[in-house]
Amino acid sequence: MRYALMIYSEPGTFEALDDAEREAAVAEYLAFAEDPRCLVAAQLQPTEMATSVRVVGGRTLMTDGPFADTKEVLGGFCLVEAADLDEAADLAARLPATRFGGTVEVRPVMRG
Repeated sequence: MRYALMIYSEPGTFEALDDAEREAAVAEYLAFAEDPRCLVAAQLQPTEMATSVRVVGGRTLMTDGPFADTKEVLGGFCLVEAADLDEAADLAARLPATRFGGTVEVRPVMRG
């Protein structure tokens, strides 16, 4: 089964790491992306680069930035193939964000 691992963290957390911690985290993310169970992995641009789209009264409205004002932001995602939720959660726990106060949301992907 496929699972989306959505990586949330507070803005600036990664930048606040010292050089050695940051380099180690990058190496872990790159190694994770090479795991054969990882189908796709991507880091997102900062929320300042986001555009939110809504349709109100038949009109498309676009606004700069994220729609919700939250403490944690979606910083990246992975699509993994795992036997079950336990295996997907084990994979999620390997992501460095979990050690630096972030959260990884694990959600099954529906097949169409």
